[in-house]
Amino acid sequence: MTRLTGNALRVTVYIGENDTWHHKPLYSEIVHRAHAAGLAGASVFRGIEGFGASSLIHTSRLLSLSEDLPVAVVIVDTETRVREFLPQLDELITEGLVTLDRCEVIHYVGRDGTQGANRGKTGTKGKKSL
Repeated sequence: MTRLTGNALRVTVYIGENDTWHHKPLYSEIVHRAHAAGLAGASVFRGIEGFGASSLIHTSRLLSLSEDLPVAVVIVDTETRVREFLPQLDELITEGLVTLDRCEVIHYVGRDGTQGANRGKTGTKGKKSL
């Protein structure tokens, strides 16, 4: 079971959904490497509109010619573990933006079978404060 609370570091990688690494989606390669590195977790979010260094607006609206929508890969873990992972991002990211933000993790417990009963519920009576 993974537990992470307190001060942490969030790395966010902003890329295009068509960006690839060895013919595989770049966002998928980042997630798999984060997993292999033992990081607490990674999520990929697909944007509906945005622009970057090219100044071209990419949008999901009907009749748009763009299909290379923005993607954000978000990873949160301890500062040490995130910083140890940064060289892998250096290798993978040729175009895009990587940001680091200090954050505070209120509560994170990895699923272990006993956590499933309350997953997704908020305001549960008798819930202990952290």
